[in-house]
Amino acid sequence: MHSTPVRPGAFHRIAERIVFGNRPLILVLFAAVTVLMLAMAAQLRVDAGFKKQIPLGHEYMRTFLDYEAEFGGANRVLVAVVAEDGDMFTPAFFAALEGMTADVMAIEAVDDARVRSLYTPNVRFTEVVEDGFAGGNVIPDTFSAKGADEADFATVRGNIVKAGILGRLVARDWSGAMIWADLIPEDSGTPLDYQAVAAEFEAIRAKYERDGHTVHIIGFAKMVGDIADGARSVIWFFGLTIAFTWVLLFLYSTSVKLATLTVAAALVAVVWMLGALRLMGFGVDPMNMLTPFLVFAIAVSHGEQMINRFRGEIFFGGLEDGSPDELRARQGVPAPEAARLAFRMLLVPGAVALLAGCIGFGAILLIPIRIIFELAITATVGVALTILTNLVLLPVLLSYTRLRNMERKREYRLRQLTRFDRIWALLARLSRPRAAAVVIAVGVVAWGLAFWHGKKVMIGDAQEGVAELRPEARYNQDARLITERFALGVDILNVIAEARPDACTLSHPAMETIDRFAWHLANVEGVQQVITLPMAAKVVNAGWNDGSIRWRVLPRDPDSLRVATQQFETDSGLLNADCSAIPVSAFLTDHRAETIDRVVATVKQFREDNGAWAGADANLREELAEAARAAAERGEDFADDRVNLRLGTGNIGVAAAINDTVRRVEKRILYLLYAAVFTMCLVSFRSPRAALCIVLPLVLVTELGHALMVALDIGMKINTLTVVALGVGIGVDYAIYIFARMNENLKLGRSVGESYFIALKTTGIAIFYTALTLAVGVAMWIFSDLKFQADMGLMLTFMFVVNMVAAIVFLPALCRWLLRPRERDDWRPPAAT
Repeated sequence: MHSTPVRPGAFHRIAERIVFGNRPLILVLFAAVTVLMLAMAAQLRVDAGFKKQIPLGHEYMRTFLDYEAEFGGANRVLVAVVAEDGDMFTPAFFAALEGMTADVMAIEAVDDARVRSLYTPNVRFTEVVEDGFAGGNVIPDTFSAKGADEADFATVRGNIVKAGILGRLVARDWSGAMIWADLIPEDSGTPLDYQAVAAEFEAIRAKYERDGHTVHIIGFAKMVGDIADGARSVIWFFGLTIAFTWVLLFLYSTSVKLATLTVAAALVAVVWMLGALRLMGFGVDPMNMLTPFLVFAIAVSHGEQMINRFRGEIFFGGLEDGSPDELRARQGVPAPEAARLAFRMLLVPGAVALLAGCIGFGAILLIPIRIIFELAITATVGVALTILTNLVLLPVLLSYTRLRNMERKREYRLRQLTRFDRIWALLARLSRPRAAAVVIAVGVVAWGLAFWHGKKVMIGDAQEGVAELRPEARYNQDARLITERFALGVDILNVIAEARPDACTLSHPAMETIDRFAWHLANVEGVQQVITLPMAAKVVNAGWNDGSIRWRVLPRDPDSLRVATQQFETDSGLLNADCSAIPVSAFLTDHRAETIDRVVATVKQFREDNGAWAGADANLREELAEAARAAAERGEDFADDRVNLRLGTGNIGVAAAINDTVRRVEKRILYLLYAAVFTMCLVSFRSPRAALCIVLPLVLVTELGHALMVALDIGMKINTLTVVALGVGIGVDYAIYIFARMNENLKLGRSVGESYFIALKTTGIAIFYTALTLAVGVAMWIFSDLKFQADMGLMLTFMFVVNMVAAIVFLPALCRWLLRPRERDDWRPPAAT
């Protein structure tokens, strides 16, 4: 039983002539480019950005951008100082709060005008007195923290109640107070260094977290800083991954040279990718710091296939099937010829497998978010460069390799080829008609169950807190404390109500509509409280009428309506300069996907139920303003009471836009991946049925991955959608390499069972080690301080291992019924005879 070497085609001959006819030149070129790329990689800097995380083209984000300058965005940092004994009314506490407010305002990246604290002039109270209304700053100008007595604190306490900020800027149980700080928009001309901003806030914590006070900080900038700190551990994980990978390669090949060359070629691919990142003008985003891991693992796994072929040629002349005595009788070929033959045999399947990985990364370009664009481009370039390092550099290096102790290594390879014959024989039986039918039936049932269960996967965050960090992380602890102590929580959705200019003084119907909408929103499960201008105006109107609750209504008379609203300034966040935009702010209990979906659905339902005047038309504000100007020029009164409710700003608006984007592109990405892999396999093997044999196991594993996400309570987010796409693009490698070996033997007239047995006998151990190498490379992430990195590690480990199992189990069964359903297969493996 012998194999016949495959004659090279014209393409192979040209490629061999170019690569192996210029080996010294190729090594010099690779060395020069590696030095250049290393210099470029050394210039990389951390590059995080708030707007890189969001789909700027989404309807909600257009609203976000339109009103960012007037109402701020979702890029807010909240700083809470809490008295450990539960009593904030002490001189030390107010001295700390005053100092913290000044220090927050001193941060260059903070927009001073939007800072809100008990010590800022935009936090005022209003009360009804005998002559009408009186008001002032919550903390009077005469108040001094150091000399404050009980009477002074009683005055401040009363002012806090009158200002209606209990639960917002002051804890419900009077144990602490909060500072709200909006950062300067990124496109204002001042680039934000989020790590530096986070460090400045952390310095404030270190300065004031003493003398019985604790400081708690949340917000995008702080989250990025914490993620960046956790991402520094990536360097250690990368070092451990390299060490484990080298050990696995050594155990597989028993050769220091082969293990070292494979790892070196993979590291060259990583260096080239990092250098290309700098040349493309990108930085290193903390959310994308895992890409080098993936490129390294992919490069090593494909390099393992190359050294597997090289060993087969150098030990047995490529003829690795047969009995132990037959194998011992065969002679190997010199290293240059072995490298050339390995290059010839793996050029097409290796390139196809790597291109499938490129497609896996490239498919996520469908997600219109800048950070995903950078990840996709970077990883695609990295995998594409792996084609050069694995299929050009590594074979050239192998051609110069002289192995020591050839006979010992040859015997070790012989044991690898024969030790598992019983296992390969057992698996080969899966290609028999009846067994294959049973395997396919099991696969269909498993797919159906996984599909049914996987439909329950939640789009967005499935857990409370920031999903990128572990529940015990300081950031998530701070978020929980702030949510518990402050009634309004930290998750805010702003719906911008657009209306005619001066709607708050001239249009009772518009204000009534906004007020009714706010009431509907306040009664949705998951909404803690709603704040908007009409609600505040009703309180003021009651104040002008002896504070009677019966007068807590919106005045219909324009003059009375003007009196009820004129005291509110734009810095209150309740209206813009001409009152043509009025935010309705809903404070949610959490940012779980189901909570967001419920609230957003309520907004859309209200718009639909209240006629054509309420919709998603982003131009209504400009239309009404133009109509008002035209009416003024004609000397006519302008009356248009339409209201446009636009979703949505605040961090919940951002999350809703991201979730909506994921929901829209999820299936499209998977279908594109399946189609691309199918096309690549069709071009390579020139058989649509063969392409189906390779793609169908991927479909099963993808649905199993969705079911696993449901079981582990992992939501479908940008990170996890990326993982699923990568799992498909990379997981197809096993089936491609196995089928490539099978196809060689099928072309020689062998049966499906014999071809599959030979494929496993010659590549089975390599496939197993490839899966193990990939799994080890990402399994280390499970121990990361970053939860999103741990989740990605768990998901990718599952996808890599289960894709291997699916390829080994389902490929022969599918080949039996799709390729040769009528073949009479009387072949029996040597172990059975």
